[in-house]
This record gives sequence, C-alpha cells and structure tokens, in this order.
Amino acid sequence: MPVGLYISIPFCRTKCSYCNFASDVFSKSAYENYVARLVEDIADSRQLATGLGCVLEETADSIYLGGGTPSILNGAQLVRIFTAVRDEFAVTPDSEITVECAPGTLTPAVIDTLLQCGVNRVSLGVQSFVDEEAQAVGRLHKRATVLDEIGRLRDAGLSNINIDLIAGLPHQTAESWAFSVSETIAAGVPHVSVYMLEVDDDSRLGRELMAGGVRYHAHFVPDDDAIAEFYQQACQMLAAGGMAQYEISNFARATLESGHSGLQSNQSRHNLKYWMRQPYLGFGVDAHSMLAVDFENGEHYAAVRFSIPESLDAFMNRASHTVTPVSAQAAIEESFFLGLRLNRGIDIDLGQPRKEFGSDLSREAVATWESAIEQCVHEGLLEQQGATLRLTGRGRLLSNEVFAKFLIEETKVGTGHVNPR
Repeated sequence: MPVGLYISIPFCRTKCSYCNFASDVFSKSAYENYVARLVEDIADSRQLATGLGCVLEETADSIYLGGGTPSILNGAQLVRIFTAVRDEFAVTPDSEITVECAPGTLTPAVIDTLLQCGVNRVSLGVQSFVDEEAQAVGRLHKRATVLDEIGRLRDAGLSNINIDLIAGLPHQTAESWAFSVSETIAAGVPHVSVYMLEVDDDSRLGRELMAGGVRYHAHFVPDDDAIAEFYQQACQMLAAGGMAQYEISNFARATLESGHSGLQSNQSRHNLKYWMRQPYLGFGVDAHSMLAVDFENGEHYAAVRFSIPESLDAFMNRASHTVTPVSAQAAIEESFFLGLRLNRGIDIDLGQPRKEFGSDLSREAVATWESAIEQCVHEGLLEQQGATLRLTGRGRLLSNEVFAKFLIEETKVGTGHVNPR
C-alpha cells in the first residue's frame, strides 16, 4: 500500500493564542537550515525504516505540508522539499498533494510555486470570517483577504480547497458563528474542517482559561454548552449546504467527476490514512509516523509508531525518535478510537486482527470491548447495524469518553494517536 507523507513546517508569522501545535515565530535565518535537515531526513527515510524493522513502500499517494505556515517558506525552499520527496519516492500520478496556507501569504509567486511543485490541494486556516474574532486570537487576515485568495487559487486551477473553522473563539456568538459557516458555504469550497476550541496547557489561551484569567480575551470565550451547540449548528448548516459529514470534524462536498457521470468525493485522502490505520511517514518537528512491521525480521508487533521531538532545537540537534511498538491488541484499540471518528463507522469483527497479525487476544480484552460496545449502545453513544458500529450524534460530542472505554488498562500508555490537521 502506498505511504502517505507528512512534512512539518513549524514556522509562523505570528503565534495564535489558541494554537497548541509545535509551531512558533522564528527568524527567517532558521528556515534554510531546517529545510536542509528535512531534505537529509527524507533521503535517509529507508535507512530509518529498516532500522526500526518496518516496511516502507517505494510509492507515495499523498503528501501533506502542515504547520505552522508552510506558505511562508520561499519558492526555492518549497521546491527543494518536493524535489527531495520525488527523488526518494515514486509519487503516483493521482496523488493528493496538500499545503496548509495562512490567508494573506498567497502571493502570485507563492501560488506559482505551488503549481510548480505539483500541489493540487490547499488548506486555508481561516478559523473565522468575522474580522474581530480573527484579530482577537492573533490571525492577521480579514474576510476580504480569504475571499480574494480563494478566487485567485481557482483562477490558477487550484480549486480543491479546504477551510478550517474553530467553534468557541473569544467573542463568538451563535449569530457570528452562523455568519462564518454561511460564508464558508457560500465560498463553494469542496471541503471544510470544523474544530471545537481545545482548552489545554499547550496554548496561551488554554492556560489563561484554566487559570480563570482575562488575557487573550479568555473571559469572552463561550462556555462548553455554547461551543457544543455551535458544533451541532455547523453540522446542520453544512449538511443543508451540500457538505456531507464524513468524520467528527470534517465535511466534504460531492461533485461530478470531470468527463464522467459519477460523483467524486472530496474527502481528505491524507487524513483518511490516519483514521484507517494506513502507513504514513512524518518528517520535521513533532511529526508522527506509523509503519507496518516487517515480519521477516521476526517481530511480533502489528506496527511501529514513532515521533520526532516537538522542539526545533531538539530536532536540529538530532534528538532520538520516540518509538512505540503497537501490539495486535493495541491495533484493535486504535481501530476503535480512530475508525469510529468516521461516520461510516467500523466493522467489529474482532477475528480480523487475529488473522492480520497472527496474534491471540485474551478473553479479558475481548470481553472488555464487547462490554464497552453494549454500554455505549445502551447510553445512546454508539449505534450498531449488523457488524457495523458507528458513533451517534451525541457520541460525536462525547467521543473522547467513548474512545476511552476501549482502552485496556495496561495498554493505555504509549498508544496515543495522531491528531491530524
């Protein structure tokens, strides 16, 4: 199966108050050394995989540059990254190639470079179409900027566009949120991601909220019930606007495929690799990977997950990867808390992982999963139709509570998942 490639660019023009990713503002002098290190790691990727006893396919069918703000690199640096990828991997002709861009960075020169690099999908970190809300969290763009750049991307032939929105920003109301969702629908983009504000100590706004303070407009953040209502409101509005939800945070418009009568899905193929536990390989600060184990080496694991340090200094100083072997039992747990994110749900045939990984599962583990399913169905968090299990609407709001029920106590440490952008 072709591998998906994720490349982290941790540089931003400004650090948004809500951001809990490993990105920050750095001098442009750091960019060149970082790109050189990325190119080196891409060239060494097969040696790394072999050292971990993993299988790394020669072909790649998705490439995703995330951040941070990849579009603040200069054209030559972007070209070097994509050249390195194509030197090491056979990129399939129908690959999905995505670059995250901050509105306000898409100059004509940047758009030309994206086309030169073969980019066919752009993800815009809009977050809000209300200028005051965007400004309150440190975004530098305005509504007019976003609409102008969407138009210029389309004129250049880049019409596969995603818009990110965040429910729960400071000063947000039901009315202003409805405006942002309406503007998104009116923009006619084929993909939308809707996230609820995350409150944790990895962001300045999260820390201020947890402390009960007022910096970063924290006292104007809607309460949890309001944020949940905003999310449900977005789901309803997007569905009415022709955007079908296919994952907890993601919505895609079905469009007529050029030259054919059938419908083409605009779902994010790269992120589907995460949720469906397909192989992916990450490069750069805080990038994560999951590759299948080469069983010829005699390993008894289903896969290996490994991650790169989230510190730029640690990455540049070649700090070691964090490596987590994934047993057959942990793989099944992952299939629950990753696969259930998808509206299509999962097949709950617990015998399939036994066949795939050749491992016996304890009766206690199977009993735990069966009990969790029964409990969640009873509580209206899951619904089961035949062998298919999926989250209900209420279950999507309480998904973390659902997922936790499928983790066996002794494997709760070290089986975390990637939170795709």
